[in-house]
Amino acid sequence: MDVKTIKQKYQPGTRIELINTDDPHTKLQSGERGTVDFVDDIGQVHIIWDCGSRLALIPGEDQFKKLKN
Repeated sequence: MDVKTIKQKYQPGTRIELINTDDPHTKLQSGERGTVDFVDDIGQVHIIWDCGSRLALIPGEDQFKKLKN
């Protein structure tokens, strides 16, 4: 997925639910929810997680789904 498509799909305010991440430095678990803050120029989706974390997700590497607002 190209960056333009990612930015269109995950606009600020979009709600996200984490399915899986292999990031060894996070305590986020499957089922955690958050709100998209922004998508950067390399396509990472920056999330403000409800638990307070600020981990960005990488489409195609991390698994997550868009929730209906």
